[in-house]
Amino acid sequence: MIASPHSPLTPDEYLQLEAHSLTKHEYINGEVYAMAGASDTHVTISLNLASLLRNHVRGTGCRVYISDMKARIEARNRFFYPDILVTCDPRDQETSDYKRFPKLIVEVLSGSTEAFDRGDKFADYQTLESLQEYVLINTRHQRVECFRRNEAGLWVLQYYTPDTGTFHLDSLDFTDTLAALYEDVTLEETAQ
Repeated sequence: MIASPHSPLTPDEYLQLEAHSLTKHEYINGEVYAMAGASDTHVTISLNLASLLRNHVRGTGCRVYISDMKARIEARNRFFYPDILVTCDPRDQETSDYKRFPKLIVEVLSGSTEAFDRGDKFADYQTLESLQEYVLINTRHQRVECFRRNEAGLWVLQYYTPDTGTFHLDSLDFTDTLAALYEDVTLEETAQ
């Protein structure tokens, strides 16, 4: 992310700026940050999962959104563009530019955002009471990390790798293969 000179902004000013901007920006407490483009690997993984999820939730009232829909984290004064966001809350139909009640958020990891996705961004997402599952998908290895909020409100991690063959998203009662998730994907090289 690259900081923008347009700051500090109120949430409403940010939304107005974003509505007319050719570049997507995430918003963190008045500061805006331009987002870089994504790799072929990143985009293919996102599209594969979004397609699988869309077919799974069709007719349920749930909606699947890909990287152009903002998640609003009001408790932390933030707007992020997750790679995939799924909401089943009818209140999210009241806003067309952002969603406030996601059930599932997925981030496809990249070298430049991995630390943020695992750290501060995840801490921000945890303030969303509706969020049941936060998923990180690796672009260097076939690995899916599912963080699930348990009944005590604690986040529990479960890994899926080629050894498991499949992955499961509890929040949507969805299971598929890692082969389907990584179809047509050339894994990115690990930095030496």
